[in-house]
Amino acid sequence: MRSTKTKFVGEYPINASARLLYPYLSTASGLAEWFCDDVKVEENKVFNFVWDGSNHYAEMTGYRTNRSVRFLFLDDNRQHVSDPSYIDFSIESSELTQEQFLKVVDYSDEEDHEELAELWEHLMQNLREIIGG
Repeated sequence: MRSTKTKFVGEYPINASARLLYPYLSTASGLAEWFCDDVKVEENKVFNFVWDGSNHYAEMTGYRTNRSVRFLFLDDNRQHVSDPSYIDFSIESSELTQEQFLKVVDYSDEEDHEELAELWEHLMQNLREIIGG
């Protein structure tokens, strides 16, 4: 049985420079402040995201400093899976308005689009409070 994944894309205005924002998207300590309960980085640079006491392993597979970062989720044995879930963060700015925003792509098993939208809205509120954006 193959579960179908949902691709959620959200864009959130954020009042912070890319240099200020990037560490909150790319480091364990930054992510732990707003994104999940805790983050540990294991050997081989595997990130362990902890939500409600359960571990979710991910590999940072792509990053461009102060621009974007991608986390590709692994199975419980820290192995790659076919059609893996991932989260993409990219910091973008509108040339027109000079407004900075964070684009989130969340590709996961969560099928409820509304629930995902609410979750990300809540997460972004956390992030804005922390960075004052």
